[in-house]
Amino acid sequence: MYIKTLTIQGFKSYRDQTQIEPFSPRHNVVVGRNGSGKSNFFAAIRFVLSDAYTSMSREERQALLHEGLEIIFDNSDNRFPTGRDEVILRRTIGSRKMSTVSIRRVQGRITALTNAKDHERLALLKEVAGTKVYEQRRAESLRIMSETDAKRSKIGELLEYIDSRLTELEEEKEELKEFQEKDKERRCLEYALYQRELEEVGEALEEIEEERRGELHSTNMRREQFNDREKQAQNLERSISKSKPV
Repeated sequence: MYIKTLTIQGFKSYRDQTQIEPFSPRHNVVVGRNGSGKSNFFAAIRFVLSDAYTSMSREERQALLHEGLEIIFDNSDNRFPTGRDEVILRRTIGSRKMSTVSIRRVQGRITALTNAKDHERLALLKEVAGTKVYEQRRAESLRIMSETDAKRSKIGELLEYIDSRLTELEEEKEELKEFQEKDKERRCLEYALYQRELEEVGEALEEIEEERRGELHSTNMRREQFNDREKQAQNLERSISKSKPV
């Protein structure tokens, strides 16, 4: 539902009958020079839809004396269940009586509209003008901003945790570096001890080998001496055998 046609006559700067149409069901922009009647255009809409002019004095009503203002709403979506495609609101004002609203082709909810309070009519006007969509988008944007703030808070907490973990890891890194240095020293000492033991074992093996070679040489010498003496004994026996009388 949206405003389809606005008819103004004798209202403030609109002396002659002025019919403003068509209106877009989505967005409308009012553009004009200063004093061209932009503010009075919106004042005419408020005049029809609100109670802002119900408590005027006789002089104020005289200043606004006019034949009437009329707004035609597109009701093709049947928001007002009248069975018609248009809803017409018309307000007139006289010099001695309060402003009155006449409604054509409207029943049910239109009666409730005339008796509604200003904030209820304002809500209806926002809905008709399409500003309710922006309020819904604003509420959605606020919700997204709230969720974003919550996520930002969680990200901040996560960053703090990461910073603390980085500090811990840096300390562990220093400890690991110190451990690696100590481990390197340990391995160097173990290698030095192993090398020393290896050298000592090598020296002991050389001494044993030297002793073995010495013993082997002594054994060979004694064997040679034994062989020589055995030969001498054999020669002596042969000499004795030859010297015996036959």
